[in-house]
Parts: sequence; C-alpha cells; structure tokens
Amino acid sequence: QVQVVESGGGLVQPGGSLRLSCAASGIVLRFYNIGWWRQAPKKQRELVAYITDDGDTHYENSAKGRFTIARVNANDTAYLQMHSLKPEDTAVYYCNAKMTGDGYWGQGTPVTVSS
Repeated sequence: QVQVVESGGGLVQPGGSLRLSCAASGIVLRFYNIGWWRQAPKKQRELVAYITDDGDTHYENSAKGRFTIARVNANDTAYLQMHSLKPEDTAVYYCNAKMTGDGYWGQGTPVTVSS
C-alpha cells in the first residue's frame, strides 16, 4: 500500500519561512516526478511547483523567487522551502508523486500565514 505523507506545515507570521517535507512508503520517491499543490479555502487546488525525477524544476508565478522545491535522493524525500510568506499563501499543501495518471496524493499539511 502506497502512502505519501507531508509534514512541516504550521502557523507563521507574514514574511516568515517554512519547509515542507514529503516522504512515502510503498514507492521509491526518487523515481517519481514530485509536485507540490495547495488548496486555499473555497478555492480549487493549484500547482505550486514540481520537480522531475531528473531534477528539473518548474514554479508557478506565485512561487517564483520565494519558494524552492528540492529532493534529496539519499533519504528519498522531497521538500518545499518557502520564504517571504504572505497571507495569501495560506492553504493546505499537498505532495503528489507521479509517474503516470493521477499519481499518489498525501493528506496535506496546513499552512497558515497570519499575524
């Protein structure tokens, strides 16, 4: 059984930083493309950034210059480092591990940016 688990969310003040982690059991993450998505209240889930199995990265405009996606194959974990957080970054953040089709989703980790 495949399980994807996100961690690292929490409450942070505007301008602060958080690092989200994505780990999995039942699959080897380094063979998958990893996407970080988020869903704010009453909004659709949206892509934030992804990293391919080869290490190529892509960022949506909302993340460019503030977020960094990375993967450490030695511990088979993917990360989303977030800096300069804004209230509009408040959302549940999800990790998606994908080879084909929909891939595997975690349950999400909530991020709240508020003073």
